[in-house]
Amino acid sequence: MNLLASLRYLVALHEHRHFGRAAQACHITQPALSNALRALEKEFGVVVVRRSRSFEGFTPEGERVLATAQRMLHEHQVLQQDLQSDAAHPRGTLKLGAVPTAMPILARFAAQLQARHPGIVPVALSMSSQALEAGLENISLDLALGYTDRMPARGSPLRAWPQYVEHYFLLRRAPRLTQQGPAHGLQIGPPLGWAEAAALPLCLLTPEMHNRSLVDGAFLSAGATVRPAMETDSVLTLALCVVAGEMCSILPGALVDAVRGHDGLEALPLTGPVLTTPIGFISHRLVQPTRALDAALALAQDADWLQHAAAHSGLLSPS
Repeated sequence: MNLLASLRYLVALHEHRHFGRAAQACHITQPALSNALRALEKEFGVVVVRRSRSFEGFTPEGERVLATAQRMLHEHQVLQQDLQSDAAHPRGTLKLGAVPTAMPILARFAAQLQARHPGIVPVALSMSSQALEAGLENISLDLALGYTDRMPARGSPLRAWPQYVEHYFLLRRAPRLTQQGPAHGLQIGPPLGWAEAAALPLCLLTPEMHNRSLVDGAFLSAGATVRPAMETDSVLTLALCVVAGEMCSILPGALVDAVRGHDGLEALPLTGPVLTTPIGFISHRLVQPTRALDAALALAQDADWLQHAAAHSGLLSPS
């Protein structure tokens, strides 16, 4: 039995919660995955997986084996990167995750990291806040970009690396003409109150997303009730529904910046209240970092990078 391979299959089953999808992710057949897991159970002399016709979870003993598997695979990755690289030339895969509204900044970060260290292969994933926190906890994620105010004030095993502060805009179709003539690219318009925005046909994120709870809180503070014309779990759809139709949307600065090049759009800073939300990278303070993660954390604290991130997020300056 290849112990490391079997442990990878076990972790894949935990991540996908389905035998077939776990096997597909590991590029093996489902019978091969099942046989490897049975061999693992024989090795440890305990039942690890609850089975029927489908995956039903792990036994208490299986949860302990899973936790050990996650640690062993991480230590294997640390050792592998340590042997294949040095501090000046890190090599290896780095799994990065971000909440959907921060993906434009994560994309910029990953591109700069890869340009600075060609041996690093970033894997950039769009994930919910809950999935980011779970990924850091079970060591399936190296670094997360998300809402740092969700972290417990004390006793957290996580560490935050502040990056920028989200500000929010109403995105809408712009008037075809400005005083200077035809508008080119996205325009930054005058401030608009949340209460006024509530009366417009809005496309908003779905209620389970953390960003939506922040937006709903701002409407509540403004004494406004909002009834979305459309809801989505895709940040791309937020912008496209404005481009394609007559709806408006509410986006943080990082997403507004991502559509700056699109003619005919206008972003109005939202006020009354001014909603601000800190965004930062989050890492696990109790997990030994890989060479690639060390390089990423160095970039996350670099003054030039922080200036670049601020220029493409937050309260954007007019173009």
